[in-house]
Amino acid sequence: MSLYLGIDTSNYTTSAAVYDSVSGVVTQEKMLLPVKSGERGVRQSDAVFHHTRQLPQVIEALRQSCADQALTGVTAIGVSTQPRRAEGSYMPCFTVGSGTAHILGSVTGIPVREFSHQEGHIAAALYSAGRLDLMESRFIAFHVSGGTTEAVLAEGDGARLRTQLLASSLDLKAGQAIDRTAVMLGLPFPGGIHLEALAREWQEPIRYKPAMRGADVSLSGVENQCRKMWDEGQPKEKIAKYCLTAVMNAIIGMTDALRNTHGNLPLLYAGGVMSNGMMQACLRERFSDASFAVPAFSCDNAAGVAILAALAD
Repeated sequence: MSLYLGIDTSNYTTSAAVYDSVSGVVTQEKMLLPVKSGERGVRQSDAVFHHTRQLPQVIEALRQSCADQALTGVTAIGVSTQPRRAEGSYMPCFTVGSGTAHILGSVTGIPVREFSHQEGHIAAALYSAGRLDLMESRFIAFHVSGGTTEAVLAEGDGARLRTQLLASSLDLKAGQAIDRTAVMLGLPFPGGIHLEALAREWQEPIRYKPAMRGADVSLSGVENQCRKMWDEGQPKEKIAKYCLTAVMNAIIGMTDALRNTHGNLPLLYAGGVMSNGMMQACLRERFSDASFAVPAFSCDNAAGVAILAALAD
């Protein structure tokens, strides 16, 4: 058979996907974790509770979406078990997906393959961008989300990714800066898409020089400046554009620094923040060889671990 099941229970999304390695088609279903109005995130204990409730619903929705492909024919199961492949990298929310995958594997005899959430993001972005060929080479991958702002040196052998951390945010993560600013402005959480819509209404240019330490970046000043602008009564549209411009310039600064050190390796941008249209347009103009995931494969999803399970088969 050619079907591979993927499961991912991240900090904000419950997701499951099936990858058909023959047709190359991915079918996926996902549900955001509920976040109360005005709050800027969800506690891990609440995330575990919501994943436990939502994962059966997501898998049933996936079964219905794959009506012509019985899930009883799944060859292997891929699951994310930790944020990134590093010692001490752990979040309780991933135990829900991991436990479910191993229960399914034990009952059915289907092998279970474990990956990191970051590896899944990279694989999903490669698939979406039509660049799975990079799984057999070296490239620089950015993972920019609510919980991570990192660039890694990725190297694949066609079946497995190996990553080495090259640069990161030293404090606040890009997605945190965006979501906290959005909530401050009265926008829904997660706030990326809403902040972008607001930012597009401000036509005047915004200048921002990122605070860099080598290839690493500091983003805490972005949130502080947005709060200061808000307290001064400056327009919401201007604050929104300032926040997104600051994050974008920080990513550009990291990319420039890494290319100065590692040369013109292929670039991949993954993670929910990288689905922002304003940022993508600017980054594509500056780095013409860069690859991006489409929005459905930018945010947290199980597609990447399903694809990795197939490649490892």
